Amino acid sequence: MSTKRLEQLAQATKTAFVFPGQGSQKVGMLAELAEQFALVQDTFREASDALGFDLWQISQSGEGLDQTENTQPVLLTASIALWRVWLELGGVVPKYVAGHSLGEYSALVAAEAMTLADAVRLVNLRGKLMQSAVPQGSGAMAAILGLADEQVIELCQNATATGQGSVQAANYNAQGQVVIAGTTALVQQVMAEAKEQSGKAIALPVSVPSHCALMQPAAEQFAEALQKTTIELPRLALIQNVNAAIASDVKALHQALTAQLYQPVQWTRSMQYLQDQGIQYVVECGPGTVLSNLAKRLPNIEKAFAIDNKSRLENALSAVLVAEGKIA
Repeated sequence: MSTKRLEQLAQATKTAFVFPGQGSQKVGMLAELAEQFALVQDTFREASDALGFDLWQISQSGEGLDQTENTQPVLLTASIALWRVWLELGGVVPKYVAGHSLGEYSALVAAEAMTLADAVRLVNLRGKLMQSAVPQGSGAMAAILGLADEQVIELCQNATATGQGSVQAANYNAQGQVVIAGTTALVQQVMAEAKEQSGKAIALPVSVPSHCALMQPAAEQFAEALQKTTIELPRLALIQNVNAAIASDVKALHQALTAQLYQPVQWTRSMQYLQDQGIQYVVECGPGTVLSNLAKRLPNIEKAFAIDNKSRLENALSAVLVAEGKIA
């Protein structure tokens, strides 16, 4: 599809695409769709050639899938494979795209801001830098549920003030759902105090504490790789993680992608922006249903879909086409 045609089609819809981040991966992802659509294997082959190792084999066997330098390019490739299948089948071009954490790179590829090859190389490096920035076991993440954002922020600030490390809000996922990240002992302290304030706290099974100050050394090194990568202005309106604003300047986009490593993901604000712009339909383009389930909780979103298997894809394709008035 030509860039001009992509932009024209995007302007006429009330649909947004969201791309999931790390944690949505599962062994055997997209296996069913790969049997039906050659584009899935072709996309994985393209990404594997860029890296020099077999991403499809990792995704199907699970061997090495939990290593973040593998997880990130596998998830990105799976998301772009679904995006390409969606377009091949005549799916609606979204007016907006956004990606949660790692998913922002999937959104950038979908919006033609960078090539898939460059993106998988970047996120492979991103994973390696993130893993090496913090010794194994010294950092952690947890989901805090049932408290206001301000309460979580205050708990983190008080814990950090002890001088024994740092902990901060890492993902603002939805009202009453904030993920924290930082020094393991302080994450555990905030979890305990959140429970004392009638909140819930769930430790997340991650190998690195993303989107917090502990990632600043990784961000400094990653910035150099970003500067060497060709990134253009997205052809679709792309909402950035760090400020929930549309990417409108390439230099600022570089800065935002660097800051994304150590600043929180503003997902709640990003979804509010979509609602404010009149978006009514959300499609999660990647493995899993985390983001589409979050979107279903929003008052102005009429429907949200996942497309990671045959039945979900077929349902979303027809439902969005009907809702957008493309077919009767």
